[in-house]
Amino acid sequence: MEPEGVSEFLLMEVTEDPKLKPLLFVLFLSIYLVTILGNLLIILAVIYSHLHTPMYFFLANLSLVDFGLATNTVPKMLVNIQMKSKSISYPCCLTQMYFFHFFGIVDSVLIAVMAYDRFVAICHPLHYTTIMSPHLCGLLAGSPWVFSYFISLTHILLMVRLVFCGNNKIPHYFCDLTPLLRLSCTDTSVNKIFVLIVAGMVIATPFICILASYARIIVAIMKVPSAGGRKKAFSTCSSHLSVVALLYGTTIGVYLCPSSVRTAVKEKASAVMYTAVTPMLNPFIYSLRNRDLKGALRKLFSKKIISSS
Repeated sequence: MEPEGVSEFLLMEVTEDPKLKPLLFVLFLSIYLVTILGNLLIILAVIYSHLHTPMYFFLANLSLVDFGLATNTVPKMLVNIQMKSKSISYPCCLTQMYFFHFFGIVDSVLIAVMAYDRFVAICHPLHYTTIMSPHLCGLLAGSPWVFSYFISLTHILLMVRLVFCGNNKIPHYFCDLTPLLRLSCTDTSVNKIFVLIVAGMVIATPFICILASYARIIVAIMKVPSAGGRKKAFSTCSSHLSVVALLYGTTIGVYLCPSSVRTAVKEKASAVMYTAVTPMLNPFIYSLRNRDLKGALRKLFSKKIISSS
């Protein structure tokens, strides 16, 4: 289904400076390759090892989501940097928008789920296996995917009823809700209200839950008698919270801040953070200090070397 008067849109480049294009192409290609490699390695390590605890189950889901989120936006951006034509057909634009919100919502909720998992493990260690039962873990991991499917589909159904007139230039490097809504020449109030409701549910609520979980975790850490133990725990928490701040800080700026303070440049910079940088950082943040995961990766590589020799 195509809107009246528009069969395709024109995407904006990350930069208009021709001197910066080769540098940005190499930079984003490197980020994308590191993202794909890092997340795939975590998924393989969890599948082909003994790491079948709730934490690693959630981490494998997060890696799959980050793989999808980066793949949905970065390859098209790399093509647009190299090609003169920046067009994207209306169906492809809606498809990209659907998967961006689908993976983005799952990502946001899963990070909150992982924070809850750490809260239970640290604050209620004796009851951890009872609380985080296989049934609850399956529910906590599967619900975000189902929930995101219906929310993202609703966004698309609300979008296809809009009419787009003469201007088809999207001030963004991929198809997203807010830039598209600005191009419509029909009433978008229903779409904007739904965006705010969803943003409250999948950005603000998980963010508050994460802060509450880590507040309780920090209080528990302060009671640890060993200074070395406290230092190690604080180091891990600070790295996790840095990713949380990066992800939710940028998404809140795009979807919950008033339109009067948002600009196309700020939205592009924020989008780069949560579509390229955060998916690249998550494998390192959640695994570099994890001995079990590093051991599983070494075993995975040794198995591949032995089988190929």
